Amino acid sequence: MQRPYRFSVSGHSRLVSTLLAIFAVAGCASAPSVAPALTAPSTAGVNPTRAESDEVAHSQKFARWVAEFSTFARAAGIDEATLHIAFDNVRLVPRVIELDRAQPEFTRTVWDYLDNAVSPQRIMRGQDKLLQLRPQTDALAGRFGVPTEILVAIWGMESNYGGYVGDIPTIDALATLGFEGRREAWARDQLLSALKILQNRDIERAQMIGSWAGAMGQTQFLPSNFLAYAVDADGDGRRDIWGSVADVMASTANFLANSGWQAGQPWGLEVTLPPGFDYARADDGVRQPASAWTNEGVQSMDRTPLPALADGSILLPAGARGPAFLVGANFRTILRYNNSTSYALAVGLLAQQLVGGPAVQASWPRNLPALTRSQLLALQTTLNARGFDSGTPDGMMGPATRDGIRRYQRSLDLPADGYPTQDLLQRLQ
Repeated sequence: MQRPYRFSVSGHSRLVSTLLAIFAVAGCASAPSVAPALTAPSTAGVNPTRAESDEVAHSQKFARWVAEFSTFARAAGIDEATLHIAFDNVRLVPRVIELDRAQPEFTRTVWDYLDNAVSPQRIMRGQDKLLQLRPQTDALAGRFGVPTEILVAIWGMESNYGGYVGDIPTIDALATLGFEGRREAWARDQLLSALKILQNRDIERAQMIGSWAGAMGQTQFLPSNFLAYAVDADGDGRRDIWGSVADVMASTANFLANSGWQAGQPWGLEVTLPPGFDYARADDGVRQPASAWTNEGVQSMDRTPLPALADGSILLPAGARGPAFLVGANFRTILRYNNSTSYALAVGLLAQQLVGGPAVQASWPRNLPALTRSQLLALQTTLNARGFDSGTPDGMMGPATRDGIRRYQRSLDLPADGYPTQDLLQRLQ
């Protein structure tokens, strides 16, 4: 990891003077009271190297960004004490920028993801946690309507039951993302929310840590979601999703309850599809009561009646050759926590196995390798060139790409499941 740039009130006076001059040129009457004074990288010789000069210049730009944001935050109601706590030693973390810009070439299949996310070890540990927490989490289930096993499953997915919450200071991560600029408006909003958390004294700056993207605590709340949904369940006057399991569970339940969770309904279940099923109907846009799916021949794996989902849809995460699921409103609520089909499916499957339910029974098509991003980009480009509109090629799977694949599959009388495969790419090329 590259060493982060650190700012301190004990910066060299010459560089401080330089910064003050810069602010004056920019039209500032005086330097902002919380502008971080710069500690420059050491230069052994009289003439700094090009790399050292670039680092100093970059540090000065970051200092100006922090000073400007501090003015904005002060106008939004953040007090001076909080600004000093947040920014006196704020750091620019190059690794955050690297991770934000990273687009991994190799993608994972859903079965590879689930093998890790819903491993025997995670199930066993989650069952132990479920037994330990059952009294307090059952009370939360009654209060918010969210089953205990769903809360514990999310906890397991986000931090391995509190085992790892991240190690990057949230203020540093969000200031870095705001300064970098690719998502500046989003990062500024989240950074302001983080300052409000500090001002409310829910957590000390040193303990406000999380991921490189600013998600915090044992169930990885963004600062704005913390402000909206975090709960002080243990009654200590603080909403602590880093150290209080009671607060972690209650905050997660409150988020789900306010995001559309429907008490008494399952997230979904594995199903079998009838012969001749139109795979193009396996789409979130096709929603209907479970009774309508029953009339079409969709059945549960054990042939018991389907649960009374009002707006169920068929999910084929691995296409026509893999397992099928009937999912409802609560599955879509989990997606609001993390907008990944694989993630939401993992939460549901982990939750049901924590309470003795079945694993996935149908076989995954493990012989099908995932397309790399470059291959998916080529697929999208070729689909467009052949007249099967898949949207703007970006190497990422989405509804437009799925629709384009389905139209191409229909042209070949193939099952129109919208699933990208290497065979499909070879046919196109």
